[in-house]
Amino acid sequence: MYTFRTIVTVRVTLSDGEHTGRGEAAGVYYTGETQDSMATDLEGVRSNVEAGASREDVQRLLPAGGARNALDCAYWDLEAKQKGQSVAEMVGLAPLKDLTTVLTIGIKDAAAMGRAAAEAKAYPHLKIKLDAEDVIGRMQAIRAARPDASLIIDVNQGWTIDQLKEYTPALSDMGVAMIEQPLARGDDAALEGYTSPVPLGADESCLHTGEYEAVARFYDVINIKLDKTGGLTDALKLADMTLADGKDLMVGNMMGSSLSMAPSFLIGQRCKFVDIDGPLLLKEDIKDGLDYRDAGQVSPPTSALWG
Repeated sequence: MYTFRTIVTVRVTLSDGEHTGRGEAAGVYYTGETQDSMATDLEGVRSNVEAGASREDVQRLLPAGGARNALDCAYWDLEAKQKGQSVAEMVGLAPLKDLTTVLTIGIKDAAAMGRAAAEAKAYPHLKIKLDAEDVIGRMQAIRAARPDASLIIDVNQGWTIDQLKEYTPALSDMGVAMIEQPLARGDDAALEGYTSPVPLGADESCLHTGEYEAVARFYDVINIKLDKTGGLTDALKLADMTLADGKDLMVGNMMGSSLSMAPSFLIGQRCKFVDIDGPLLLKEDIKDGLDYRDAGQVSPPTSALWG
């Protein structure tokens, strides 16, 4: 399990002299991305962008990941401002509706996690971080504290297939709505022939459209994160692929300010599970950030923020 104590992002600003577009990315830490590596990747395509490369060109110039995400989202923001439209209008998602994000409960002992769940009584949807220790005890404490809440579990690759099979009956009895990324990335074939009593979601196992076909049959839910897909362009395509297969969607985040969450808000319009609580975990958000209200409700981004 990886714990973040500080978040360092990259931000891209594009301008045509009259209009300005912005994008932000935190990167994908488990693929080795850092602020420096993303900045290097972006510098590598600076001359192409300045020479007039299009957003579609960028899909070929950069691989999926944080650098392309920041640049791709800046392109979308700039295009929207040039056209005098919102990005939501451009992609057929207007008008945007409010979303309700999960609130994340971090890993502690069972009693502390139960208290944290009780303190989050205003939030109807909770995401529970778990490893392989005291899984049932922790979840029983949380369920006892919040019998009303919708619960999803994020294992972050922390279980084996045997542990998954051991835990799911009790988790199903507790009404857990989804288990996200139970197995390690690359171990998906262990799910072959297994029918889980709790829906399973792919996060690290499906980064972008190029990985979808290889793992789709093992999962009921695909978690789309723009840092993984390399921006909104590929995220929209991945959402189409997933829904066309009759699966559910989740939108997640690799942390970041509201500038990172704003493009994800569009994907969230099509999702059963919404996890855009990153700014709630920051000491300070960006100016004109998203409006997070009681019960996890989030309003659409303003044009001053993005899109």
